Amino acid sequence: MNQNRPPSRLFFFAVSAAIILLPIFTFAQTAGKQVVRGSVPAALGKFNLQPLQELPATNQLRLAIGLPLRNKAALGLFLQQLQDPASTNYHHYLTPQEFTEQFGPTPADYDAVVNFAKAQGLSVTGTYSNRALVDVSADAGTVEKVFHVKMHSYRHPTENRNFFAPDTEPSIDLDVPILHIGGLDDFYIPRPALATKLNLSEARPASGSGPIGLLMGADFRNAYVPGVTLNGTGQTVGLFELDGYHANDITTYENDASLPHANVVNVYVDNYNGAAGNGNGEVALDIEMVVSMATNLNSVIVYEADNEPGGGEVIDVLNRIVTDDIAKQISSSWGIGDNPSFDVAYQQMAAQGQTFFQASGDNGAYYNGIPQWADDTNITLVGGTTLTMNGSGSSYASETVWNGFSTGEVELAGGGGVNFNGIPIPSYQVGINMIPVGGDNTLRNVPDVAMNADNIFIVADNGTREDVVGTSAAAPLWAGFLSLVNQQAVSSGISTMGFINPAIYALGKSANYTANFHDITVGNNTNLTVANKYFAAAGYDLCTGFGTPIGPAMIKSLAPLSLVIQPAAGYNVSGPAGGPFTPGSGTFHLINDGTNALSWSLTNVPPWLTASATNGTLPIGVTNSIQLTINAAADALPIGSYSATLLFSNANAQTVQSRSFSLLVFDSLSITPLTGFLSAGATNGPFSPGSTNFLLINASTNVLSWSLLDLPSWLAASATNGTVPDSGTDSVQIAFSAAADALSAGDYSATILFSNANAQTVQSRSFLLLVYEPGAPLIQNGGFETGDFTDWTLNGNSFVNVVSGPYTYNSGSSSKPFFTTVNPHSGNYQAIFGQPYSEAFLSQIIPTIPGQLYNLSLWMNSPDGLKTNEFSVAWNDNTIYDRVNLPKSGWTQLTFVVAATANISTLEIGGRDDPTLMALDDVNLVPIPSVELQTALGTTANGFTFSWNALTNLTYQVQSATNLSQPTWITVQTIKPTMSPVIFTGTNSAGGSPQTFYRLLVLP
Repeated sequence: MNQNRPPSRLFFFAVSAAIILLPIFTFAQTAGKQVVRGSVPAALGKFNLQPLQELPATNQLRLAIGLPLRNKAALGLFLQQLQDPASTNYHHYLTPQEFTEQFGPTPADYDAVVNFAKAQGLSVTGTYSNRALVDVSADAGTVEKVFHVKMHSYRHPTENRNFFAPDTEPSIDLDVPILHIGGLDDFYIPRPALATKLNLSEARPASGSGPIGLLMGADFRNAYVPGVTLNGTGQTVGLFELDGYHANDITTYENDASLPHANVVNVYVDNYNGAAGNGNGEVALDIEMVVSMATNLNSVIVYEADNEPGGGEVIDVLNRIVTDDIAKQISSSWGIGDNPSFDVAYQQMAAQGQTFFQASGDNGAYYNGIPQWADDTNITLVGGTTLTMNGSGSSYASETVWNGFSTGEVELAGGGGVNFNGIPIPSYQVGINMIPVGGDNTLRNVPDVAMNADNIFIVADNGTREDVVGTSAAAPLWAGFLSLVNQQAVSSGISTMGFINPAIYALGKSANYTANFHDITVGNNTNLTVANKYFAAAGYDLCTGFGTPIGPAMIKSLAPLSLVIQPAAGYNVSGPAGGPFTPGSGTFHLINDGTNALSWSLTNVPPWLTASATNGTLPIGVTNSIQLTINAAADALPIGSYSATLLFSNANAQTVQSRSFSLLVFDSLSITPLTGFLSAGATNGPFSPGSTNFLLINASTNVLSWSLLDLPSWLAASATNGTVPDSGTDSVQIAFSAAADALSAGDYSATILFSNANAQTVQSRSFLLLVYEPGAPLIQNGGFETGDFTDWTLNGNSFVNVVSGPYTYNSGSSSKPFFTTVNPHSGNYQAIFGQPYSEAFLSQIIPTIPGQLYNLSLWMNSPDGLKTNEFSVAWNDNTIYDRVNLPKSGWTQLTFVVAATANISTLEIGGRDDPTLMALDDVNLVPIPSVELQTALGTTANGFTFSWNALTNLTYQVQSATNLSQPTWITVQTIKPTMSPVIFTGTNSAGGSPQTFYRLLVLP
């Protein structure tokens, strides 16, 4: 039981209350049984590892069964055509539904896998709309039986830990083809490409604007996109994460770096609760780099899962990203390795126009050993540089390959080299002679591009300002940069970039390479294992790929503009009905940034706007200004919101750009405050608060007539109608009438209407009065004995109900039922919460006395303790209890000491259980009596006696000290009263020596 209380208040005598190594995989199939290859880590053979022991049969394993795609040849051709400007499929991306229909497993195959898993005793924990995965869980004994393996533990050859793996490749008695079974081993545990370098105490040579010269905030835009006004408007960046983060770290960083506050959206995968763990610094870094490069994104979606060894979370997160298909640029700074199911997700991303940026890792040069980062051909690998800037982060100076081995600061360096997974060289890398730089002309080479990975300031670990390094920073910086490119593409009327590698390599191979890239020619990524490779070189190399972007040129190359329209955003105009409207006009500047004169036209102009011109011709380098003015038709518009999408067409390029123009027409009568009052009191009054003054403001240039409607008998107004001069004010007081004193106990509400005769509009203000009988329970229907939620407000109602008597439910499964019965704590009824995925809430408004302390108690039951569950209590919007995954408990009393700050307080109780229930009963709120010293009952030579009013639900503690300045008080007696008042007898004699002081504490 959790107990919360305000800080103790201490009184003396007059006392008051106190208170990985994988080949390209295929499957073999014989007579209904198929072998699914790729589940035995290559290290078992490479290092001749011997099993330590069998994995206990009771160990729970979480697996991801991956199915192969269909029509693979057609998919490969389609992915090529998507990036071929000569193809009719160029940038014609698929939706997730279209991809599944054309290339996903068939519904019949998918259902067969699901049914097979259930029949074999595997619990199906997740299915997906693209039919690429089936998540299952079971104990190791069942897994061994179903997949014909023996699970053993082994000693890891390069890490100080054991890992589990099967002794042979799994096989499955199923005719439906299976691509991969994830989660059968935990040889490779994903890890972030991030390291804390030093404390913030020694100046850095980076010359950034952050502490001790570290790079932060606007430094990255000044280095890579100087002078660019694009800021990511309308774009969404997705982040792949295997941990949570502290939200306050992001806010602190934004404040430190003078950045606007970003819209960060959390998406939890596999029932992850979002708690920040040891990897929270990676998550914070990723968010902070993205919002530094793209300062006005529509959103940053943080896809989060628990990094549970062998749990299959990686593919689940990837699959969630592709099936959502919201973010067109995604970043991962976690070393996640490769497996065939990952490639399915990457191909779907490419088909849907999504780019997945993967940090190339911090191990330096790749070698034929154990560590390996993802190097699929359908993702973009990002290496690391050390960036130096002029001034305090004012402009780009130079870059070298990031290598901490060379500087001696950290044993880390930007990853790069030739993959050893046998992945063939992709078509976009063909034509570059990789041999001179140590690469391979037949295999995939890494990285593709780079950005800064050194001397980076972040805020993480719940408020710590840190100096970090790693390609972890480079990948999200590239994702932020691509959002700028895609923003311009959308504003230009062309499609977003999609998978960026073909376009990047086309630039890299072109004569304009050095105009688009900072070519990094100094440094290397050698490490303690590999001392002879790789070295920076002119053009492409295996340290930084083609290098880092010269942003203004690269954006123009990737998303070319000929007709430039400024500003990039539109205009927002507002005013009262009948006008005037502010601003009265907006101007767009049309600039010909192309190589030929162009013809333009403007369409979709609404009747309430007048354009100074709607078409014209622009010579090269010339600017025309088009003014849009609010006209007389706007004066006749009724109250409401009006928007127009202006379309500027470039006849030469056959593109269309849009600009928004919105008009808000509001009521000329402005009334403050925006709400009525919430009042409470005992029968016969008085009620507090007793009145509210409303100020009526005329925002128009005409005299305005108003009236008051629907006034109830228990309220009175100082006036019920009147006029307000142009641009003037009037006022009216609403107060309780004499009829209010005659009201019986109950809740009374009223909605009073203020009518504006000029605009023919009505505005409402709500009033609530709680009338209670003195001495009546403050919580109404706290035991739900009405048989329903009378007096409570329910928000969320899926499987939330009041039930009579014992309630029995199945907390097992359909195949293995386990019935649990829960009885009411008292009486005939109880409330149950079975709301899945998010909490449902019961709330009640309660009459209280400002400054009064109350004892809040309730009974809660977690009948089976099945995950995931949650139970919370909030008082006046302050959460005083919130626990997840509560164990099996039976009826447990929760008690709290709460303080009232107003005459009305709000109690909110939340519950959730996936998929069973939590129970609630007997909610009660009792004022805590003031503990006042009563007349001494007597003093003798041997002691003294005094008493105080008490609440039997609380615990009181009498403490003593012989000196008020001493830090430690001695507990004399702890008392749990059974009646009131409480009588306490001290052992010190009156007037005795030494002098003794007493104090009283109240413990909830």
